[in-house]
Amino acid sequence: MLTLAILGRPNVGKSTLFNRLTGTQFALVDDMPGVTRDRREGKGNIGPLTFTLFDTAGLEQAPKGSLSQRMSAQSEHALREVDVALLVIDGRTGITPDDRHFANLIRKSGKPVVLVVNKCEGGKAKETLGEAYALGLGEPIAISAAHGEGLSELYEALAPFARFTGEETQEKRSRGRIKRDQQKEDELLAPEDITLQVAIVGRPNAGKSTLFNRLLGYERTLTGPEAGITRDAIAVDLNYEGRALKLVDTAGMRRRSNVTGKVEKLAAQDSRRAIQYAHVIILMLDAVGALEKQDLTLCDHIEKEGRALVVAINKWDLVKDKQQYLKDLHDRLKDVMPQVTGVIVQPISAESGQHVDKLMGAVFRVYEIWNKRISTGKLNQWLEEALVRHSPPIMNSRRIKIRYMTQIKTRPPTFAMFASKADKLPESYIRYLIGSLRDVFDMPGIPIRILLKSNKNPYVEKS
Repeated sequence: MLTLAILGRPNVGKSTLFNRLTGTQFALVDDMPGVTRDRREGKGNIGPLTFTLFDTAGLEQAPKGSLSQRMSAQSEHALREVDVALLVIDGRTGITPDDRHFANLIRKSGKPVVLVVNKCEGGKAKETLGEAYALGLGEPIAISAAHGEGLSELYEALAPFARFTGEETQEKRSRGRIKRDQQKEDELLAPEDITLQVAIVGRPNAGKSTLFNRLLGYERTLTGPEAGITRDAIAVDLNYEGRALKLVDTAGMRRRSNVTGKVEKLAAQDSRRAIQYAHVIILMLDAVGALEKQDLTLCDHIEKEGRALVVAINKWDLVKDKQQYLKDLHDRLKDVMPQVTGVIVQPISAESGQHVDKLMGAVFRVYEIWNKRISTGKLNQWLEEALVRHSPPIMNSRRIKIRYMTQIKTRPPTFAMFASKADKLPESYIRYLIGSLRDVFDMPGIPIRILLKSNKNPYVEKS
């Protein structure tokens, strides 16, 4: 399949074009320059022409070692991997020295390039189109990514490249690209039919991107001492010890009261969407910081979404009294988050890779528990014993009768319980039943749902 990278200086509309071509709103878009930092991958098309597309942070001349320079390095990496570069310039502002500099950079790379002049809605930017010829990259394509104009011309410019991706262009791909293609082939042979989706979440600077890169085996997302580097939720497919995974790195999430800027709000929404669609969530905690309210808020949100949860304690090598630390953490979680009692807590060092294999083992284990199904016979045998140990309460001089229970779904395990006056059963008794279920059937740390039904046992009626 044809692969494209959208390149250009910041704020020329690269992410808007990415969203237009992929038919999504996944890439964050704002008028503020430099919103995109990590390269985002998606499947796109223009009519019958399909391709893999990379949105990039943009190219900038910046001091070595700075965040801007590291962002540019990510963009240059994308350029090396793809078949064709789309160099985007802003039709409203005209050709800038940076546009000329990066046109030369792309030309020296030897990659085929299509020059795109964005923000040309309504026939605007005719002067810029004339100037664009001076870049020496061929005929510029006038588009409006925001309004969907000029896509037919872009199709005509890209279609010839699609005919050669299996021949000449394939031979020019870098070793990293070939390695990733082989990885995708391996994933097709993985024994698991369903791709396990794992999202890494947590507060800013907890080490999420460092863990993400550690698991991938290469620097896919930016890392550094600056808090809040990651903005987009970046998803990458990989094969981990024979298991097909989709791993998602997310932006750090602060308290909503502390989130003020539009970009940070969009990034937080992106992270919440990643939680919604994931199977297992790795909640990253910084070992050198205390368990804060925002961590507990994230735990609560994950539980309400019904996701499986594993807690990773990063920077474990910096903790002195490790045994006491774990005891205090478990006690705190048990007190304030009883709905995830028994959640697996795995200390790691994302930087060195210490215990990351154990963390992934915990991810696989909790995923199996999340998919657990209990037979109706065993479930009602347990229910009978649980009712003997702790009888339901009396309401209006009559004890509530719980007749029957069955599992109606997994992910998370969800049960229907038939009882008289089901709406009168107190929450405390339901918590008792959930706790007993968790202990007897070995389901630590995952959400469990019990839905109350006032109907009679349908099996009794049939008999």
